[in-house]
Amino acid sequence: MKIAILTSGGDSAGMNAVVRSVVKAGILKGCEMWVVREGYEGLVRGNTYVGQEQGDVVNAASEAEVLAQAETVANDSIKGQSWLYGRKPDENLVRNMRFGDGDLLRDGTSEYVGGRTLKGRYIVRVGWDDVRGWFSQGGTLIGTARSATFRTHEGRLAAAHNLIKEGIDALVVCGGDGSLTGADVFRSEWPSLIEELRNQGTVTAEQFDKHSHLRICGLVGSIDNDMSLTDLTIGAPTALQRICEAIDNINSTAYSHSRAFVVEVMGRDCGWLAVLAGVAGGADFIFIPERPPKVNPWEDEMCLEIQKHRAIGKRKTIVIVAEGAHDLDLKPIHAEYIKDVLTERLGLDTRVTTLGHTQRGGAPCAMDRILPTLQGVEAVNAILEAAPGTPSYMIGIQENKITRVPLMEAVEKTRDVARAVKAKDFDCALAARGTEFVEYFEAFTSVASLFNESTQLPPELRMRVGIIHMGAPAGGMNAATRTLARYCIRQGHTPLAIHNGFRGLLDDNVDELSWLGVDAWSARGGSELGTNRSLPSTDLGGVASQFQKYAFDAIVIIGGFEGFHSLLLLEEGRKHYPAFHIPMVHLPATISNNVPLTEYSLGSDTSLNALVSACDSIKQSASASRDRVFVIETQGGKCGYIATMGALATGAMLVYTPEEGITLDMLRRDVRFLKTRYAFDIKGKREGRIIIRGEASSNIYSTSVLTKMFQEEGGNLFDARSASLGHTLQGGVPSPLDRARAVRLSLKCMVFLEQHHQDFLKQGPKRTASPETAAVITVQASSLKWVPVQQMHLHADMQNRRGKEAWWSDIKDLVESLVAKPQFLGIPKNELHTNNLRI
Repeated sequence: MKIAILTSGGDSAGMNAVVRSVVKAGILKGCEMWVVREGYEGLVRGNTYVGQEQGDVVNAASEAEVLAQAETVANDSIKGQSWLYGRKPDENLVRNMRFGDGDLLRDGTSEYVGGRTLKGRYIVRVGWDDVRGWFSQGGTLIGTARSATFRTHEGRLAAAHNLIKEGIDALVVCGGDGSLTGADVFRSEWPSLIEELRNQGTVTAEQFDKHSHLRICGLVGSIDNDMSLTDLTIGAPTALQRICEAIDNINSTAYSHSRAFVVEVMGRDCGWLAVLAGVAGGADFIFIPERPPKVNPWEDEMCLEIQKHRAIGKRKTIVIVAEGAHDLDLKPIHAEYIKDVLTERLGLDTRVTTLGHTQRGGAPCAMDRILPTLQGVEAVNAILEAAPGTPSYMIGIQENKITRVPLMEAVEKTRDVARAVKAKDFDCALAARGTEFVEYFEAFTSVASLFNESTQLPPELRMRVGIIHMGAPAGGMNAATRTLARYCIRQGHTPLAIHNGFRGLLDDNVDELSWLGVDAWSARGGSELGTNRSLPSTDLGGVASQFQKYAFDAIVIIGGFEGFHSLLLLEEGRKHYPAFHIPMVHLPATISNNVPLTEYSLGSDTSLNALVSACDSIKQSASASRDRVFVIETQGGKCGYIATMGALATGAMLVYTPEEGITLDMLRRDVRFLKTRYAFDIKGKREGRIIIRGEASSNIYSTSVLTKMFQEEGGNLFDARSASLGHTLQGGVPSPLDRARAVRLSLKCMVFLEQHHQDFLKQGPKRTASPETAAVITVQASSLKWVPVQQMHLHADMQNRRGKEAWWSDIKDLVESLVAKPQFLGIPKNELHTNNLRI
């Protein structure tokens, strides 16, 4: 099968990762892969005769060069080069290695570089190496354009002819709702289009029969995150990161001068960026299209809220407005007008910052490399499984699960939002964005709005809530604590900070948090409360005594495996100490992401971003040296999550994890793989490559040992160096996703505690807590679930401090697939991890 991919509409970070993933996944499935330059416009223009003729020459020359390299590799094997062991690389991979246009596409020049050109060629065949390294680039290297011609019947007819001329059977489209709608219209019209082409004599009867069905799959590339039936669109996490970086920078000058800033962000029809930036950036007020302020004039509501903040001593004010914001009468709300209101009515020194297209730019964050890669692989699977009767699918994500949904169903639900806004049914518009969007919007109100004594809970329902950090620091811990404190104060509860873990509790290092005191915590890394690994078992009786002394009604433990272990010990201690008969929760926060059952812990996204940033710099150095391999050691303890997901996000050649360990046979295969891979590089243009090793992968084969081994075995093909990232992976400023998730999950923890506290009150003085009241909040596939800590214990490997099963274990196989390790080794994939394989 021949599959083409195009990017359309506005560009977004992560589109290149999609192209790379689709191309590589397609080749692994035995398909011919093509890219369409300049979106639908390129599909309409197709290839000129001269351009195609020149392209065929370049493609043939590149293919011949690779086949000659393969012959040399085979001859070296015959001559006794023992590193090849007589195994030949996969023939399909060799024939699809490269077709010569990768440099032109990546450089963005497309014309007359080294005598080669893409002029007159919009549908270009690409191979494995033609898309290598793409996912670290922002925007889209194959170009995008909004095509008025494709919207016409004549344009789509020309596009159909160009696809048939190249023999292409399927189309993967990455773009917004307009681009995906265009793809589905194209598919639905396909039978009539090819019928018309046959009647015109433009296509032959054989071509007509062969291309009677066009397979379509869509991926959503949109920084606005404005598509329904998916939690995230490609490019949205990076855009959010750009916004939060700007807000973090603005915060310091706003505080210094006691100023107000109005920040305008993108979002013509969707307020996701504004809402998430408000939650993660600690804004005071937001304006979004789906839910305008509930009263007119809205100026009164905004000024009242900000005046409250200023009255208690807040020195800075941040207001975020989506570009498509409006009031209840659909009258646009502009940033300049908000500035005038704040200046004239509150006397604030106010500035406007319009971020504009800076939100689209820059290298993709970790999530915008991982998510598009996984979605691209799923898109190829959906294409291959498509039949004439099945709908076109859109590949999305819910929580951590990649999903397929009918494309037009997603588009229609997205348009429901616009229809609801136009009808001024804002509650419906907000609900149509999905549960997660609603939760984040409500979370912003819960965290940003100053408490009102008249709306607080009755005194008998109020709690004294202890908040404690456990284990190593992780991005999002402080954002979670800020949320817990502010929600507590808003409800009338008392938030009590336990400093320095359980050791601090025993030392009476406990104080009450204030609403303003935690204001700046969201963007702070590490742990403002202080943390350590001391478990309550150090003095369980003393801990119980302190619980009683401070009259805790509930406890929130924020941390990693130690946090889960601490909760387990407290729950088991209930049979001896009545003070533990209170609702208790654990909110996983650890860069290792090693808490059982949950697929996501606070801090892991921040750590992956730190890893990606470091690896980009290291890979740049390695590539400059042309033939250098870097062995990079990551943190993570005995859990290989960071190493594995980091390898996927950086395109690492090899990854070593504690779960699988390192064996001598494995290393022999890996040396052979690296040599074979380098042997197929163009001389003088060899790529720098990285290998990622989890810190506890082996006690014998250390990072130093691996580096020396690769250096020795590389010969004249490659050199080796090492880099240990250490505690830099704990990150500095937490990522926006870690901050936003911290807010969302913390609020769910508080609701859990309130519900069980009220149940306890019904029991009277002698309370008996059930196992369900000591639980861990987890992300499992497409949902959030509360798991009692005793049940979690059944899934925990206590010795290695990780879950018994790793949900991401298949990702390691995907990492190896996307560098074609089995194919270069010439061995079946099911033999790859067999330690006694004879090579």
